[in-house]
Amino acid sequence: MLVDDLGEPVPLTGPPSRVVSLVPSLTDAVETTAPGLLVGATDYCTHPSTLDVTRVGGSKYPTVDAVLDLRPDLVIANAEENRPQDVERLRANGVPVWVTDAPASVPAGLASTRRLLTQGLGLTEPDWLLAAEDAWHETLPVRATAIIPVWRKPWVVVGRDTFAGDLLRRLGVANAYADHPDRYPRPPLAELNAAPADLVVLPDEPYAFTATDGPEAFPGKRFVLVNGRYLTWYGPSLVPARAELDAAVSAALT
Repeated sequence: MLVDDLGEPVPLTGPPSRVVSLVPSLTDAVETTAPGLLVGATDYCTHPSTLDVTRVGGSKYPTVDAVLDLRPDLVIANAEENRPQDVERLRANGVPVWVTDAPASVPAGLASTRRLLTQGLGLTEPDWLLAAEDAWHETLPVRATAIIPVWRKPWVVVGRDTFAGDLLRRLGVANAYADHPDRYPRPPLAELNAAPADLVVLPDEPYAFTATDGPEAFPGKRFVLVNGRYLTWYGPSLVPARAELDAAVSAALT
């Protein structure tokens, strides 16, 4: 029997034909690879732009009854983004659920996605996945150390063992909180401003940082506004992400 990233059994009898995804980046990966396989997705599943499926609420708080109404033969969830009680309720109703782990690196995210697509869904390895692996293979020398907020009120930043932290390190940007014991620390703003960092990376999701909402909290530090999907999604967006993020960081450092 198949098992998901957490080692839990996924009792599929064959390739699924009605899939619901509760993970935006994996929604993009599945729909790009096999258009029409998805019958449901969350309100936050914004890509690909052509996606036309039933919406089942938010990623963290999906409407489980709406998922069940779609009669899926597989639901895709994530250990960090989705609540265990929702996964357990789906399984209790006889729905197989494939839970992906929260990846600590770009290779881990791509490997998890490959296993879902090829083993869980029975699909052929897509060209975009090979292109993404090739794009992110190289790691540049460190050229800056950054604070990477993902939320404010309270401030939450990227800490140890995260996909975003590894992705930026491959662009030559070290994470000021890479050695913190938490994956997503909540330091006070005064501590953030005293941190040994010369750059602040501000994504537009999950918190929508803008030129007037975020940079003002870090006087004297250079900042760069980036596409949050390029920073945190491990799907087809990784193919253009390297060039786009590298250009943005380079411009901020000049």
